[in-house]
Amino acid sequence: MQVLSSSPSNTKKFHFNVEWKTITRLCNSKPVLTVNGKYPGPTITVNEGDNVQVTVTNKVAINTTIHWHGVRQVRSGWADGPAYITQCPIGGGKSYTYNFSVVDQRGTLWWHAHFSWQRASVYGAFIILPRMPFPFSLPILNPYIPLIFGEWWNEDVELVANEMMLYGGGPKTSDAYTINGLPGPLYPCSTKDTFIQTVVPGKTYLVRIINAALNDELFFAVENHSLIVVEIDGVYTKPFATTAVMIAPGQTTNVLLTADQVHHSSAMFVMAARPYLTSVFHFDNSTTIGFLKYQTNITPKIGKLEKIQPPMPPYTLPQNLPNLEDTLFATQFLNSLRSLGSKDYPCKVPKKIDKRVVTTIGLNLQDCPVNQTCKGFENKRFFASMNNQSFIRPSTSILESIYHNLSNGFSSDFPENPPFIFNYTGVNPVTENMNTNFGTKLLQLPYGTKLEVVLQDTNFLNPENHPIHVHGHNFFIVGRGFGNFDVAKDPLSYNLVDPPERNTVAVPVGGWAAIRLIADNPGVWFVHCHLEEHTSWGLAMGFVVKSGSEPSQCLLPPPSDLPAC
Repeated sequence: MQVLSSSPSNTKKFHFNVEWKTITRLCNSKPVLTVNGKYPGPTITVNEGDNVQVTVTNKVAINTTIHWHGVRQVRSGWADGPAYITQCPIGGGKSYTYNFSVVDQRGTLWWHAHFSWQRASVYGAFIILPRMPFPFSLPILNPYIPLIFGEWWNEDVELVANEMMLYGGGPKTSDAYTINGLPGPLYPCSTKDTFIQTVVPGKTYLVRIINAALNDELFFAVENHSLIVVEIDGVYTKPFATTAVMIAPGQTTNVLLTADQVHHSSAMFVMAARPYLTSVFHFDNSTTIGFLKYQTNITPKIGKLEKIQPPMPPYTLPQNLPNLEDTLFATQFLNSLRSLGSKDYPCKVPKKIDKRVVTTIGLNLQDCPVNQTCKGFENKRFFASMNNQSFIRPSTSILESIYHNLSNGFSSDFPENPPFIFNYTGVNPVTENMNTNFGTKLLQLPYGTKLEVVLQDTNFLNPENHPIHVHGHNFFIVGRGFGNFDVAKDPLSYNLVDPPERNTVAVPVGGWAAIRLIADNPGVWFVHCHLEEHTSWGLAMGFVVKSGSEPSQCLLPPPSDLPAC
């Protein structure tokens, strides 16, 4: 995996060329959108406190953008990346320099394209090395093991997305899951495309796990090995041991893995990832595997793919890998996450709030337009919504429009409560709520607002686990539960001491999650489901944080090379 680094100065400069490259997986070759010809893309490594400048040159004939997932972009919303939210796309033959500073952040984040479904192949790790030593025991500080999960389609992914939107049905499922771009030997003619990581017996490694898959939460486990979780979404946690990990698209999880199976009869152990199923839609019911190989003679080169053949089949999946529908494990795992809450890394959860917003999230059906073919349920069209509002991206940048006081078809009246009160997770949804309203509605907040957002899953069509990502801010998950949120009872059991701090929350299937944040980053920030099919259907909204009274509380002016629509 290519790692990009730069000079030891406080400004790190990188160059991304977005270009086509023919990639072969599962005996299928196709042009794949890549960065610098790499699939997955290069790893960026910077230091805490660095200024980062990434010049992206678009060498293809279609638009693109890059999002630095989890980087808070303090006052630098112009560099956040979601198309038509904070910038117009980078057109063919054009360049744009993303310029931002890494402020009070460290750990494992990632970057990906934020235009259409391009993040199917345009993604990579974004590693922030900390100023201070890790707050946990780690005999081997560097190197580390990166594991990026993805999805592979034999078909052109853009055609998959376009067909889904044209006919209003569910998308074609991927043909494989991948580990660092490699599907592994359970897929057709893929034995040669298997990730094998060599480790020294008895040593402990920091494994940086990223879920870059488009449409699937995943379980991950290593045969005969326990994992110790120490970080999520770039934030340290109270360490805890687990047999497996549940990780939603958009999330990162750092674990410690000790190569302690020295007396085992095998020197090769299966690493496996497969989906956590919470939907009635068709899904990729397959498993990607790689191998952990115990070194027996020479010092390994960690993080680099070695030319080692995987063992002969049959392959046995780890017994500690959860079943597809193991909601109990997913719940227990997520409930075990706690902020470290130490003197050096305090948990700054707001104890009191200025505003609570309750929003339903889920799927909708619309009648098929006259003289059109629709392939959704009952020959209708699928959409998705938050508080019955299906988000429509405008044709220009919302941030730019607001900065210049222009009105371009959006409004600041996103509903702060569901339009109808009913049993959201019951089996008989209110029929009139199956339709949705379309528009570009934003939530506007004064600088410094202590905000709580309750994300309520619904049973429109089916309940589902939704990974909701908030741009521009980390948040604290103060409560989670199944069924309907009860404003009188549920806040009484909130964790306001050491709740997990994240940028992407997995809202429980048929349940709710309450998050709290301080809106102290001026700009326009996208909030959306990180299942790409749901974002395409409109499961998104945006919020505007107004500039404060001090110069340090104001959005910086737009850069001179900001792309034009």
